[in-house]
Amino acid sequence: MTDTAVSDVTRASIAQPASKPARPFFSSGPCAKPPGWSADRLDTAALGRSHRSKLGKDRLAHCIALMREMLRLPDTHRIGIVPGSDTGAFEMAMWTMLGARPVTTLAWESFGEGWVTDAVKQLKIDPIVIRADYGQLPDLTQVDWSNDVLFTWNGTTSGVRVPNADWIPADREGLSFADATSGVFAYDIDWTKIDVATFSWQKVLGGEGAHGVLILGPRAVERLESYTPAWPLPKVFRLVSKGKLAEGVFKGETINTPSMLAVEDAIFALEWAQGLGGADALIARSDANAAALDAIVDARDWLGHLATDPATRSKTSVCLTVDGADEAFIKKMASLLEKEGAAFDVAGYRDAPPGLRIWCGATVDTADIEALGPWLDWAYATAKAA
Repeated sequence: MTDTAVSDVTRASIAQPASKPARPFFSSGPCAKPPGWSADRLDTAALGRSHRSKLGKDRLAHCIALMREMLRLPDTHRIGIVPGSDTGAFEMAMWTMLGARPVTTLAWESFGEGWVTDAVKQLKIDPIVIRADYGQLPDLTQVDWSNDVLFTWNGTTSGVRVPNADWIPADREGLSFADATSGVFAYDIDWTKIDVATFSWQKVLGGEGAHGVLILGPRAVERLESYTPAWPLPKVFRLVSKGKLAEGVFKGETINTPSMLAVEDAIFALEWAQGLGGADALIARSDANAAALDAIVDARDWLGHLATDPATRSKTSVCLTVDGADEAFIKKMASLLEKEGAAFDVAGYRDAPPGLRIWCGATVDTADIEALGPWLDWAYATAKAA
């Protein structure tokens, strides 16, 4: 091939695509708003009112009722809105319930490692730790269910998830604690296997940050009412009063003052989901987005999945490998895409191996995932040519 021909190929490979994703929001948290969202579509009647007013309580209770409906949560499980996003909700569960029996922690990404750190360095309970490298899932058959067990349902920073809840025995002695923040509303979760679950609105619902959601099954409630931890509990962690569960927390009487604007934003997303057809519609949208991204990866030899096993690969926070890329190269690609308004916030998590991370949750449109492919080509070729 002549030098002129090589030059022509290079120019063609870095020519910008003709069209862009209509909504280039691929961040893994906070995630894309639901299609059609705008601030002026939120119900603002409760803004400027006390969250303890009848209106405030009604809106909080409505939000909880919608979450129950969308999650298909049985009446045996309670739902509470708590401070501190998913992290606050999960730490609330750890601080209030751990210590009654031995603990096993599972870690295959940075947030799972965070719960290990909390258990070891803060609560000092010396847990059994079962780890796997980024992109892998540990051997779940190793888990001793006479222990309390902590795990992430869907690893946001590794793109690895548990395949289902079949590995959790119905006759377990310990409690199952699931950090499900990138999993709820995207997978059909067997709630009979989950004693404690946490998430935040900012993931699959595309809501705002700062608030967490805590789900408690009956065995978790029994633990709270029968066990008092050895360590002091901050006020925002206290779920028990006079030996009984503070039921008001799970009816909209929050422990501290919530943002009613964030609550209304969550209600908008939940009502949008309800209008689509509920949980099945949300799951279908995530599935379609993940399939569209799979097609992009399959068509490119320089792009791959960090999670190599499709059975345990996330359908929401999808982590990709880029052939030969280091952290600087990934930053270059992400910067190029952001500058052109073609894709925002697609660099992998800071603690993960260098790569891209594309959110495929329900608030993303499949057409935007499909439109992303040519732009990834452009950014890769442009970064290599730089």
